[in-house]
Amino acid sequence: QVETREDEEQNIKLTEILELLVAAGYFRARIKGLSPFDKVVGGMTWCITTCNFDIDVDLLFQENSTIGQKIALTEKIVSVLPKMKCPHRLEPHQIQGLDFIHIFPVVQWLVKRAIETREEMGDYIRSYSISQFQKTHRLPEDDEFMQRKEKAIKTVTDIFEVYKPQRKYKRQKGAEELLDEESKVHATLLEYGRRYGFSRQAGKTEQAEDKKPVLPPGLAAAGKAEPSDEDDLQAAEELRIKTLMTGMAAMATEEGKLTASTVGQIVGLQSDEIKQIVSEYAEKQSELSAEERPERLGAAQQHRRKVASLNKQILQKTKLLEELQAKRTDLQAKCTEAKKTLTEVKSYSEKLDKELAALETIESQADSSILQSLRALVAMNENLKNQEQEFKAHCREEMERLQQNIENLKAETAQNGEEQEPNNIIEQQYKAEKEKLQKIRLLLARRNREIAILQRKIDEVPSRAELTQYQKRFIELYSQVSATHKETKQFFTLYNTLDDKKVYLEKEV
Repeated sequence: QVETREDEEQNIKLTEILELLVAAGYFRARIKGLSPFDKVVGGMTWCITTCNFDIDVDLLFQENSTIGQKIALTEKIVSVLPKMKCPHRLEPHQIQGLDFIHIFPVVQWLVKRAIETREEMGDYIRSYSISQFQKTHRLPEDDEFMQRKEKAIKTVTDIFEVYKPQRKYKRQKGAEELLDEESKVHATLLEYGRRYGFSRQAGKTEQAEDKKPVLPPGLAAAGKAEPSDEDDLQAAEELRIKTLMTGMAAMATEEGKLTASTVGQIVGLQSDEIKQIVSEYAEKQSELSAEERPERLGAAQQHRRKVASLNKQILQKTKLLEELQAKRTDLQAKCTEAKKTLTEVKSYSEKLDKELAALETIESQADSSILQSLRALVAMNENLKNQEQEFKAHCREEMERLQQNIENLKAETAQNGEEQEPNNIIEQQYKAEKEKLQKIRLLLARRNREIAILQRKIDEVPSRAELTQYQKRFIELYSQVSATHKETKQFFTLYNTLDDKKVYLEKEV
């Protein structure tokens, strides 16, 4: 049997750590083939990544790592804990040495933090997954809802169109102006067919009848005055409504419907003309309504309206005449200019026709071979002229370049004669500085070698953490060696016993 250094409290803490990790969702801790180090380190890494913190570890898990790999992994885990504001301190050698007593509070805090983070992100992830599902898929309930939604929207729109307020009356332009606010409100309501004033009085009458107490016979005569007052108020209200209605006209006769041809003609006109037609249409309708109700308007008022309408028509026609006259003047000027241009173009065209006819007569009289040779010579002449111009431009550019080179050479020769001595001084200074630079480089290389030697010497001395790890490893190796030694001794003892048994058996035989 192999001797192992076990601590009962450490085993209890390891069991609690594994239970915490499994409860948090890290089911890899159940695998019996993994070492406690792999289970604990894997669980801590899983908790850290669940809390949305980055940790620099290999994506592919590697079992039975070396001591150096374990130390590097534990150092990366420990470096992330302060960033997460972990209240417990933990060292890499404690993780590598499986000090579960100190690891347990850290794992407990990490599991708690991972569960809190998962609860915070649960609703967000759920809503995101639902939105992604709804982008590409639909449930039967959704299709049914969309069909019912379209039908319901159409029904509600139709109901609004049917039951929307409709204007039944319109106040005439010549009606007397209302002064108090109450009359304006009642007039506006009457335009839409609502008689709130009369219904309110009726409601008050009904309430008064309901609340009227039973009077004794002696007081019945005194109570007869109240109905007469209510009748007077009702009559006054009806009179006021009739007075307001006399200044209104029904919308059915006031605003007649236009035919389709009239609408098309109006839409085809410009906006100003549309406004003018609308005003004329309103005036015509007011005149027609006044003619239909002559008993409501006096002769003087009708005359004033006709005069105002005629004056307005005169102003409109005058304005239209001025606009037409201005357009006529502009068109006459443009026409005169166009005629002049046309005359010039015609004269120039006649001149070109005459010259073309003369050339055609000359061409018809001449020999065709001579004409072709002349055309070829003319084309050659044009080509030679173009080549000559290009050659002159090239020669000009080349001459300018050569002149510039000559001037540069002259300037350089003049400077060489004047600056020969300063150049020698500069050359000497350059050589001296170059030698200094070479010496400094040699000195820097020597110092770098010394620094490298010192660095190697410093690296040869192990740190406290490395010494602790080495000590732990030496203890483990010592335990293994002692166990192996004990097992070997047992084998030797067993061998000697069996050998003695063999000798005794041989003697007995």
